[in-house]
Amino acid sequence: MIQDVLKENGLDGVIISSPANMRSQSGFRGEGIVYISETMRVVFTDSRYTIAAKEECPEFEIVQYKGSLYETWLTLLLERLGSSVVAALNVGYEDSEMTVQSYHKLEDVLRKHEVPGVTLKPLGNALDLLRQQKTEEEIRWMERAEQIGDQAFGKILATIREYREMEKSLTEKQVAAYLEFYMKELGAEGTSFDTIAASGIHSSMPHAIPTDKVLEDGDFLTMDFGCKVNGYCSDMTRTIVIGSANEKQKEIYEVVRQAQQAALDAIRPGMKGREVDEIARAVIRDAGYGDCFGHSLGHSVGLMIHETPCFAPREDSEIKPGMVITVEPGIYVEGFGGVRIEDVVVITEDGCQNLTHSEKALIEIK
Repeated sequence: MIQDVLKENGLDGVIISSPANMRSQSGFRGEGIVYISETMRVVFTDSRYTIAAKEECPEFEIVQYKGSLYETWLTLLLERLGSSVVAALNVGYEDSEMTVQSYHKLEDVLRKHEVPGVTLKPLGNALDLLRQQKTEEEIRWMERAEQIGDQAFGKILATIREYREMEKSLTEKQVAAYLEFYMKELGAEGTSFDTIAASGIHSSMPHAIPTDKVLEDGDFLTMDFGCKVNGYCSDMTRTIVIGSANEKQKEIYEVVRQAQQAALDAIRPGMKGREVDEIARAVIRDAGYGDCFGHSLGHSVGLMIHETPCFAPREDSEIKPGMVITVEPGIYVEGFGGVRIEDVVVITEDGCQNLTHSEKALIEIK
């Protein structure tokens, strides 16, 4: 609860500026700031969002600013509390989100109104931690987003087959565009990140940008994509082979599949993030591809595509029920290609529930 954050940090109020935390704490999805104290719950925004804010935040006061955002915020505080009270306030702010320019503007406003006694305290990730364990409703939104991803994957497989049958060329950019279209057609409000479609040697780059490269026989094709439903993100990756897979492709794919399954089978609440990461990493390392798996095993997902905690080599955080985390091992061989398989799971009381249901046996589109 945010009131616990105020109490634990000795704060009288907190300025929230990150979109995810504004949404989480108030329901507001526009631009501006949210201010919460023991007696005030206010959304400060401009005319573009005031009507929407009234609908999104029925329990909050909506204040429209026309000039300076922080001038409007401080003026309201002075009117409600008086200068002597305001001058002694301890106010938290999101130092990982607020720009240096915004911070200086806030300081300038305090100086102008002669309330230099206000203490601005950085919050670090204190508000982000409040979003780590998802509610049942939040999980339902992410489950729906993941279902859309599964359906979009089925559609893109059909599209690739159709192009092959017609002997028409298909590029990485087109694959990405089709995936994004299918997700929106199926009800997504938008993508949760830039879609990745990487074929051939491009698949050896974990975050390759789609190009005009045409899909060719013998290519790995790695597709990493996700969408948003009611603001909540999905994320999934599947790697297929265009034409027939060779023995090395089959070997690499099977190592990645086994690494992911080992992690999925082992996940339990109370484990450290690094312990889960090591389970998958050991499978890849024992197969001789340890140097080809450079990124972490997974990251939390929610209102943002990358949240905490992670499954990573140095992650000491304990995983808890209600956390939603990706499991995405990969092997990337420069000059050859790469494989990644990614699911999204919900940590349960005794393991995890997988929200991703697309096929994980190696798919060859001949």
